[in-house]
Amino acid sequence: MKVTVKEDLSLKDFYNVVFRKNEVVLDNEFLKRVEESFDFLKKFSANKVIYGVNTGFGPMAQYKIDEKDTIQLQYNLIRSHSSGTSNPLTEKYVKAAMLARLNTLGLGNSGIHASVVKLMRDLLNNDVVPLIYEHGGVGASGDLVQLAHLALVLIGEGEVFYKGKRQATEKVFEQLGLSPIKVKLREGLGLMNGTSVMTGVGIVNTIYTNRLLSWSIKCSSAINEIVEAYDDHLSVELNASKKHKGQIEVARLMRNHLSDSSLVRNRDEHLYSGTNTEKVFKEKVQEYYSLRCVPQILGPVYDTVENVSKVLIEEVNSANDNPIIDVKKKHVYHGGNFHGDYISLEMDKLKLVVAKLSMLAERQLNYLLNSKLNDKLTPFVNLGTLGLNFGMQGAQFTATSTTAENQMLANPMYVHSIPNNNDNQDIVSMGTNSALITKKVIENAFEVLAIEIITIVQAIELLGFSDKVSTATKKMYDDIRAIVPAFKEDLIMYPFVNEVKELLINTEE
Repeated sequence: MKVTVKEDLSLKDFYNVVFRKNEVVLDNEFLKRVEESFDFLKKFSANKVIYGVNTGFGPMAQYKIDEKDTIQLQYNLIRSHSSGTSNPLTEKYVKAAMLARLNTLGLGNSGIHASVVKLMRDLLNNDVVPLIYEHGGVGASGDLVQLAHLALVLIGEGEVFYKGKRQATEKVFEQLGLSPIKVKLREGLGLMNGTSVMTGVGIVNTIYTNRLLSWSIKCSSAINEIVEAYDDHLSVELNASKKHKGQIEVARLMRNHLSDSSLVRNRDEHLYSGTNTEKVFKEKVQEYYSLRCVPQILGPVYDTVENVSKVLIEEVNSANDNPIIDVKKKHVYHGGNFHGDYISLEMDKLKLVVAKLSMLAERQLNYLLNSKLNDKLTPFVNLGTLGLNFGMQGAQFTATSTTAENQMLANPMYVHSIPNNNDNQDIVSMGTNSALITKKVIENAFEVLAIEIITIVQAIELLGFSDKVSTATKKMYDDIRAIVPAFKEDLIMYPFVNEVKELLINTEE
């Protein structure tokens, strides 16, 4: 399959390119816009002062650059800002950033040469992944440092990952018959001045959060079966009495999951039967909040992911450069479209709800492991000998500590502006930091859910419920059992937790 880049990209387009490795094709209209923008800017800037074409950058913009030095200016910018540190971004996040940058450059507002977008297309289609470090820009003039590393590769320098190896860009280009771009006008600044890395990372974050949400709904449904909960907290009537789309949708998904379960109970047949004569009820009249309030807790997660996705796609399909080239009005406008506040705020929202999702999973896990709470299972869902064996006791420590880390990481970056760049960038977004911290929170949440889901399967085993649970829970049970055996004797848990985590991360919905 192919993804044609023409004007507006969708979340599905990103999924197809980044996760399914569909080929990227540049539409003729797309290329025409790029060429017209370049031709216009070249003529327009001949006798005018245009930032980043014939001036220095940032606080050095007051210095006019001689015509003979304007090309060298762009190379100097790229090389000097290739100063990232920490861990390299992995393939999916880099590819998403590249596709985001490719698309915004194709809007015709950047005045770059068409060779830039053609080479970016070729890198994507050949699985050549530029070395981009996590630590770098402050998200004000966009992702300056991270995008400088992309630009460095496009001029044939720096390093890339290709066929599982970190290699010199020049060597890989020779293997593939690719030619680096030659700076014509403002290709350095045009590549670097934008929000594409924070946006690309953010898009991958939303895709993974959707998977987290789906697994959390499945786990929550299965736990309701394990405790044989009443079903009215998931009813259409109760949830429709609130107007929030997310709550209504989560309740619907849970009802669908449990549609053929023989374990969830109808309140009419029990507590509404009129035959109850007990003074103190042995069974719970209502479940704990971590079971009963799932639509109200995961509903905001659902709504937030939808809104975050909308803002991210708006950013992808926007011109986030400076200056902005307007071919139709034959003018160049200076401003701040590279500022990343939109993405920074949305990433903070996303990590907040993912942290809450992991908190829900940790509380559900604790409910299953604490026999005094559930009144149904052995301590730590231990299938072995109490006192001699430990069941899921050790794994709970990992889930609890990881959840605590998420609670700390959920604090916002949006309000952590630190002026820099000789105070030219006097208020910044920290958008890429926010997106990368969100990435970590999501990875942590998958770990907590992996431990929870292993515990759920052990509980089903302990109770002998594998033939009573819903079809959806049985599939989940079988998938996990293919990795983790039913165990009475204590096992070394970390290989199982990590393998289940990978299953959760890589299962398409």
